[in-house]
Amino acid sequence: MLSSLRLRLAWVVVAVALTACGGGTTLGGSPTGGGSGVAPTAAPTAKATTAPGGQPTASATATATPAGTATVTPTTAPTATPTGSASAFSLSKIKHVFIVMLENESYSTTFASTPPAPYLAQTLPAQGALLEDYYGVGHASLDNYIALISGQAPSYFTQTDCQDYLNFIETTTIIDGQAQGAGCVFPTTVPNITDNLDTKGVTWRSYDEDMGNDPTRESATCGHPTLNDQDMTQDATASDQYATRHNPFMYFHSIIDNPICNTNVLNFHHVAPDLSSTATTANYSFFTPNLCDDGHDSPCATGQAGGLPQINTFLLSFIPQILASPAYKQDGLLIITFDEAAESDGSSCCGELPGPNSANPGLVGLGGGVIGAVLLSRYIKPGTVSMLPYNHYATLRTIEDIFGVPYLGYSQASGLTDYSTDIFTNPGG
Repeated sequence: MLSSLRLRLAWVVVAVALTACGGGTTLGGSPTGGGSGVAPTAAPTAKATTAPGGQPTASATATATPAGTATVTPTTAPTATPTGSASAFSLSKIKHVFIVMLENESYSTTFASTPPAPYLAQTLPAQGALLEDYYGVGHASLDNYIALISGQAPSYFTQTDCQDYLNFIETTTIIDGQAQGAGCVFPTTVPNITDNLDTKGVTWRSYDEDMGNDPTRESATCGHPTLNDQDMTQDATASDQYATRHNPFMYFHSIIDNPICNTNVLNFHHVAPDLSSTATTANYSFFTPNLCDDGHDSPCATGQAGGLPQINTFLLSFIPQILASPAYKQDGLLIITFDEAAESDGSSCCGELPGPNSANPGLVGLGGGVIGAVLLSRYIKPGTVSMLPYNHYATLRTIEDIFGVPYLGYSQASGLTDYSTDIFTNPGG
């Protein structure tokens, strides 16, 4: 969301202004360590050092930082009561999940009375469900993407979009499903949803627009920077608007060190052939548009206007491909949402807690603000509106229950619920 220069400055500001959570958190409870407010503590930082053989790597250190000027209290669990329990609709009926991620817009802007992207704000909700009280879990971008596929909470590094592609160095064992340490690319001991899908025999793919357009920046499959080097995809060019930070699968060694990365993390050239039949469509598909089509840039490096108008143009041509696919028609669920709201909105829901690596996931609060989401499925009546609170952790939890795999990170936190019959209003299909 920030420009590359602002992000580099923000990295320094965040490390000074934020404080780490003492002693970790307890799922369904309050941060451990006692006391009110945020006490002075050690904030993890990472630096590149030279390992045997000359390969630079990240090392975790701690520097004292002052307490923030404001006290941030974890949100309480939602009090709204679902219109029905998740068991009233069997999530296992859904066999194909499609996720389309967009960038940096607050609900109040996207779904205004005269919306800048009417296809997203009006046409698609009329065909499915609008989630009015859906939240990001942090600021800026990368932390939300990583949370959505692993349940890992925002950290100092992911909140500033990992300007350098540093290995994550654990300083302690995992606490409450959260890896404590510093850096960006998680070791194989930190799982993401694809690990559990692979174990269960559930297929998955990530599709990333423009990946590999400029081979000097990244590969056309499994595209990411060199480990412990600067991420040169932070800024778009006229020929390549791919951003590694919007491809969360590139931040897990269990994926990038595995040959499956080159067969499952692909560019958009593979979308149409893969969607052409149920047999070639993955059970879990994650679509990341480029920095123009996802609305991040405005104007775009290509000279296009960008922002929500470009999102509208992109979705008008892209979403019908999914809706027309045999797998979607048979038993699919399409989720369209944003990573985060405007930076000024740090609101949260669902009892969200900070993780061990950042006291304020939303910089000015505990969350990434209200962004909304649009869902479509044969199991959703057209025009459905849900006013119950959900966030990216709740989406991960729902997908885990759809495919019958274990909960990861904060997807197992108290205060979360699956998507329920407030959304799946046509359970018979």
